[in-house]
This record gives sequence, C-alpha cells and structure tokens, in this order.
Amino acid sequence: MTKKSRSILVVEDDTALNDAYMMILQGAGYDVKNAFNGKEALDYMNSDHAVPDIILLDLRMPVLDGIGFLKAYDVKKHPDTTVVVFSNFDSKTEIDQAYSLGADRYILKARATPKELLRLVESI
Repeated sequence: MTKKSRSILVVEDDTALNDAYMMILQGAGYDVKNAFNGKEALDYMNSDHAVPDIILLDLRMPVLDGIGFLKAYDVKKHPDTTVVVFSNFDSKTEIDQAYSLGADRYILKARATPKELLRLVESI
C-alpha cells in the first residue's frame, strides 16, 4: 500500500493541534479525516465511510475520551486499523489501559515533532 492511499483519522479536541496534524499529514499525501472527541470518532467508524488505516487518538477529550472510545471501539471488527494513542499524559495506568483495550502504540505528543509524526505514520 502506498502512502498516498493510506487514510488516517485524527481524534483530537484541541482545534489548533487537530488542524496542525491534518496539515502535516495531508501535506505528506495522506487522506486525513478528523474528529474532535471519541463520540465523533465512533460515529465516523460506524458510518458508511471507509475504515481508516490509522487512528491517532488523544486520551483527554470532552464528550467521550480516548479510553471511552477504545472501550466502545471493536478492535476485532477492524483488525487492519492501527490505533496510536497520541497524548500528553504518561500515566502508566492509562498507558496499560489503552494497550489492554487494543491500542497498538502510545506516543507522547510533547515529544513528537512533525517529522517524528510523519516517521511514525510511515512506519505503520
């Protein structure tokens, strides 16, 4: 699969970060959609839209947080989708919980430059 055909769902409540991730990833040729909370992400996943290859998921969001999304999201239903938790919270409890609910990777936002974000996506 070429990167031009890869699709990414960015789930981030911070508008500036959501826009920045969208701009970086779209600029690199990815098909990017966004959601501003876990409920919007679930609605997207349960709609007739194509299932994304990658979900970049924030943990702390209003309406439905990342852990709530992971609890409601059926990983087995979408085995080809990679879930990357992209958060500024590095609580071992939250990290362990995210992994136990099906997250594939856990990355600290504060340490991820735009180039590192692209490297991460390209490595998946």
